[in-house]
Amino acid sequence: MNQFEFVQPSTAADAIGAGLTPGAAYLGAGTNLLDLMKGGIATPQKIVDITRLPGLEQIETLANGDVRIGALVRNADLAHDTAFSAQFPAVAEALLSGASPQLRNAATVGGNLLQRTRCRYFFDTAAACNKRVPDTGCDAHGGDNRSHAVLGWSEACIATHPSDFCVALAALDAIVEVEGPGGGREFPLVDLHRLPGSTPWEETILAQGDLVVAIRLPHASRAFSTHSRYIKVRERTSYAFALVSAAAALVIVDGKISRARLAFGGLAAKPWRAEAAEALLVGATPDRATFESAAKAALADAAPSGDNEYKIALAVRIAVRTLLRAAAGTPDRLPALPASPFAALAGEIHHD
Repeated sequence: MNQFEFVQPSTAADAIGAGLTPGAAYLGAGTNLLDLMKGGIATPQKIVDITRLPGLEQIETLANGDVRIGALVRNADLAHDTAFSAQFPAVAEALLSGASPQLRNAATVGGNLLQRTRCRYFFDTAAACNKRVPDTGCDAHGGDNRSHAVLGWSEACIATHPSDFCVALAALDAIVEVEGPGGGREFPLVDLHRLPGSTPWEETILAQGDLVVAIRLPHASRAFSTHSRYIKVRERTSYAFALVSAAAALVIVDGKISRARLAFGGLAAKPWRAEAAEALLVGATPDRATFESAAKAALADAAPSGDNEYKIALAVRIAVRTLLRAAAGTPDRLPALPASPFAALAGEIHHD
């Protein structure tokens, strides 16, 4: 491991000042950063420990009804918060399907947004990877790429973003709050991550020194609470990243869909919001035929980046299944295997 400076600021202003140093990295739980450092993939010159900053560990309902989640809230604490999971069940389901219980107890929601790809070539320092070392090539092209992107990829990079949490957030119009050297700003979560293009090492719109301080879910997204689900397909049920995942949320009035949200994970370098499919769903009857048409529209621009054409058909099927589950209604209890396509409604257990 390379040598680095370690600082523990007590205010956001001091943290941002330290974070402006070239080569600096913020440290929350470190569940991703420390692994990258141990493998020689990340070599920060300065570590800025933000765990002592005040006000970043709260879940609060604002005066306008929005729910604000501090960046240092633990994944498990958010998923098991009774009030939050009742209002945003798909987010809780996504969180509980990610990583292991031990990691969920440590990992923070801010860190979850900014975790790096799990592409094996990114983690192999002997391989060419434009994300890790700019302009060195992409060995995933022509390599073992069955888990790689089918949407938004480029010749420079075909990696995917690994988060479950972000997929549900993207579906529910989440907002990211950032403090930086120029002050505070906010933007939709769907704008946070960049597609690779010719510069895949530029993964987000954040600038040096920018610090994610909170995630906000708009009060209007509570309307989806009775019809929202998340499904994740992975190579093993425990502790695996998604091959394909989907978050679906509906508002159904008098037998018709009045509002719809659909987002995918495992398909691109960012959570993929399927707005064309959402438009087709509005005003339609919530049945399998409707959902199949919408799912096919969502994947209309998909193309294999290697040995992964199966992902396109799989994503269509998972979108249909997720929409069907959402239409059937959010269960009072989450399944014992959250987000699993094989979870039966019988034998559900409380997650609070």
